[in-house]
Amino acid sequence: MPDTDSPASLLALSDAYWKTSALHAGAMLDVFSAIGDAVLTSPEIAAACACDPRAMGMLVRALAAMGLLVGKDGRYRQAAQARTFLDKRSPRYVGSIIRHHHRIMAAWAGLPESIRTGGPQTRPMDAAQAAGDREDFLMGMFNLAMAIAPGLAASIDLSGRKRLVDVGGGPGTYAVHFCLAHPGVRASVFDLPTSQAFADGVRRRFGVADRVDFVPGDYLRDPIPGGYDAAWLSQIFHAEDRAGCLTILEKTVAALEPGGLVLIHEFMLDDAGDGPEFAALFALNMLVLTERGQSYAVGEIRDMMAEAGLTDIGLLGFTGPNGSRVLRGTKG
Repeated sequence: MPDTDSPASLLALSDAYWKTSALHAGAMLDVFSAIGDAVLTSPEIAAACACDPRAMGMLVRALAAMGLLVGKDGRYRQAAQARTFLDKRSPRYVGSIIRHHHRIMAAWAGLPESIRTGGPQTRPMDAAQAAGDREDFLMGMFNLAMAIAPGLAASIDLSGRKRLVDVGGGPGTYAVHFCLAHPGVRASVFDLPTSQAFADGVRRRFGVADRVDFVPGDYLRDPIPGGYDAAWLSQIFHAEDRAGCLTILEKTVAALEPGGLVLIHEFMLDDAGDGPEFAALFALNMLVLTERGQSYAVGEIRDMMAEAGLTDIGLLGFTGPNGSRVLRGTKG
């Protein structure tokens, strides 16, 4: 428990963004990939990253102090965690989502104004943004999904189901892993056309290009093609208001055959509304980035599912690394 007679824990919380910013700089400048398997001086790292030597010296010392680099006699190598997660050559690389987090920091700095006005500080991540932003966002979603998709897909019973639609599926990570875990299933990724190149790359990478296809569309404006018997909706409700969520649900239900299964994966608040912490903070992320987004409580999503005509609604026995949960329902 923090010492309530000392401001130390509050001050540590207040300046925690210094570490965040140093990590972001390392990811944005690709410092870790530049070092790779080598042991380099800070001027050598600066040259590899096309940066100022004096400034890079400050950054690498900070990254070493944080345990991400290991320094000895003025030379630096990657620590084990950095090599695994921050070097682009690693299959477990998560740098894309860290780069995305850096891109939205300016919006978070405007949080007091968003609280005053009720509106966002920046445009949502969409097709009009720079290609680098879109790539980091989509591959960041891939980074996060890869941490849980293989195990989660294998744990969900899809017995007897043949066609799944991944609504708003971005790079299609979940669609791919549902197919890998369930050999009799084929899947479609339904998302904006700007996601198709990334989704095509992911399905080819995992050897399921013949079982996963891409259907371009906007889930708020376009109908979802029919003929599916299962639907996966992962982390899309939080960008919409209740009316938008209900629109997505109704279109999804309309695309399903009778008895079709709907699975909704979200950072869900408890019904009391005061936790878990990540979902509560994520609501503020949606406030500064979107016009209508928020986190929803389990009961709120249950109610929307029932309103869309689903029955047999219940939580699966799953909790993700940031407290995400899955609700299931069946089309009557």
